[in-house]
Amino acid sequence: MDFAEEEGVKLSIYKAARSIKRRDNSLYNALRSIYEDSIFVSEISQLWPQLPLLANLRCGLWYSRTFHTTCYFKSTDGHTNNCSFTTARLNVHVAQLAGQRGGCIVVDSTRRGKRFPDSMSKTIPIWTCVFNRAIRDFRDSNGCHESALHWDCSLHLPLWVSQTERASIQERLDEWTQLLKASGVDIASLAAWLRKPLRPLWISQKTVIWLNEVPHHESWDFTPIILVSASSSVGTSQHRTTSEFSWNYIPGAGDDEESWARGLSPGLFWKHVYDLINSGPDVCNQKVADIVEQSRVSRACRGENAPQVTVKSLKSASLSQEVSSVPYDASSIEIDTQSSEDLGISWLGSTNLAVGMAQVAADAADVDCILNCDQESISVCLPSDDSYLHLPMVTSKFDRFSLLNNLPKAASFAKFNLSRGKRLLVCCHNGEDISICVCLAILMSLFDEKDTFDDGKSFNATQVTKWDMKRRLVYVCKFATDARPSRGNLRQVFNFLIAGKCDHHLDTLRDEQSELELQGHVNE
Repeated sequence: MDFAEEEGVKLSIYKAARSIKRRDNSLYNALRSIYEDSIFVSEISQLWPQLPLLANLRCGLWYSRTFHTTCYFKSTDGHTNNCSFTTARLNVHVAQLAGQRGGCIVVDSTRRGKRFPDSMSKTIPIWTCVFNRAIRDFRDSNGCHESALHWDCSLHLPLWVSQTERASIQERLDEWTQLLKASGVDIASLAAWLRKPLRPLWISQKTVIWLNEVPHHESWDFTPIILVSASSSVGTSQHRTTSEFSWNYIPGAGDDEESWARGLSPGLFWKHVYDLINSGPDVCNQKVADIVEQSRVSRACRGENAPQVTVKSLKSASLSQEVSSVPYDASSIEIDTQSSEDLGISWLGSTNLAVGMAQVAADAADVDCILNCDQESISVCLPSDDSYLHLPMVTSKFDRFSLLNNLPKAASFAKFNLSRGKRLLVCCHNGEDISICVCLAILMSLFDEKDTFDDGKSFNATQVTKWDMKRRLVYVCKFATDARPSRGNLRQVFNFLIAGKCDHHLDTLRDEQSELELQGHVNE
């Protein structure tokens, strides 16, 4: 066999392996796997029915029809030898909810043959420990020495985390605790909400639970954060058979939905779950396409942003198909939030500034003006033409300067309206990233440290740092609990603020130069 023939055989084997992988990772297999894992999640939630069920975005949102609310703990913050604690994702509302209800259950899953994703193995344990230590320090500084002594601040990690990594994390706990305390988070309120320290518990499909010995959550001397990994920890796809057809189980199938869901959202899935599961592999793709299109037409008829979903057909049927960006449709996913949100809109304290989704902006109450950052314009009924501004923006993944180029106009529009006491809504397609960053830029450039509108006086008088921006982001996240600003977009906000400082400095120099020249003419 010559070299060319050998390479041809290798290529054929590679193509065959890819074809088998695409066949195993079909859309039906993903949806059926999610449904099977959701049964386990339901069983666990029924063991502690008093505890609220939370979905860790985005993957966890697929595994139950009903969630109390969502949270956002990233696995990247818990990657091996790269663990971190970030003020961009403090999830303060989770600690508050756990304190009010005596604990909570968090749902997520993983594809990598692990029992738990890194978000549960390390990110959340670090989070609970840092919060506990900050609360202990607050209690101690306020004379509650006895309660502080009995406040558990130990680092509780699962057994599969190595001792080396455990030691590495422990070395940085003091640093992270100081970071939390300096971030501006209301630790006094945290101390009031939590009567017992936070502590993670891990439950997977391999966990043995004796149903007649399930403890009541109030019997523990800590506030439990029960971490439920929905997926079965099999290394590869697992062949399963029903009376009608066979299918392959995919662990963590809900992850990376853009690569497989074809525009289907968790809400649409649960609205049509039995129809989809009973359809079988052969007709599932067409059913999903019909459901997604029907939902799109329905949204369009209601005047909502509803771009058509496009799926690129590959030469061989596969799951790896590109889906255009579509607005998140949360229909049939019941989320009972206890926040001040009204139809997906969060008011940021007393700033007269709100953030939310573009698709509900037209129905927003008590809004005087709207800054729409979505790709599509929306039909709104406002007092005047200058009360609405459409600045289409895309995330940094698609354009590294989209936000930066539009922020000057956005800040000018906000300044014009806020200075007149108007209530401004900033919206984007999901209300979680671009609109959050725009609000952050507005707050930094037009409000003082007490979040009072001052027309930019404080901004012009101080030097902006990344830490200042982080502190203000904590304030935004206090009200917009679903905020998930990307690093690339936050970088554009910082560059805008720095450029604004430079522009202000140049304007000052020009004014001084003009004054000197005027004085020279007068003296002459």
